Amino acid sequence: MSAELKQNTKALYDRDYHLWILETVRSLQQRDMESLDWENLIEEVADLGRRDKKRLKSLLRNLVEHVLKLAYWQAERERNCAHWKAEITNFRKQILDELEDSPSLKRYLEDIYQDCYQDGREIAALRSQSPLSIFPEKPLVSLHQILDETWFPPIS
Repeated sequence: MSAELKQNTKALYDRDYHLWILETVRSLQQRDMESLDWENLIEEVADLGRRDKKRLKSLLRNLVEHVLKLAYWQAERERNCAHWKAEITNFRKQILDELEDSPSLKRYLEDIYQDCYQDGREIAALRSQSPLSIFPEKPLVSLHQILDETWFPPIS
């Protein structure tokens, strides 16, 4: 492949990302390794893993936030209980879907659970305009239990 064609492929990445993807897929399907923009392809593949992790972290943080609101935000519980339970169920299902596609990310969730709990705790305190001390410093339950689709926090 000529240097000019390789340069055009690299420029396409910056000029028209979607077209770059289509051209990259075409090259891969045709096993045309010479025309691939390897530098950007490697970066994109690596980024897929980072995006999955960020998505899981966000979902877990949201799950924790809603579990804590359900368990401790008494002033809004009657009005929002069904909504919070639906959100908890939704976040769990999305997390479990991600884990079904990539079971190796379960370890990542275990590694970030404590941090996500603290983030969710802070967000719940801000949303409820309650002191952070209302929400327990340590997670109510294990990661396994918070992901259990049949579990909801006891309501105090």
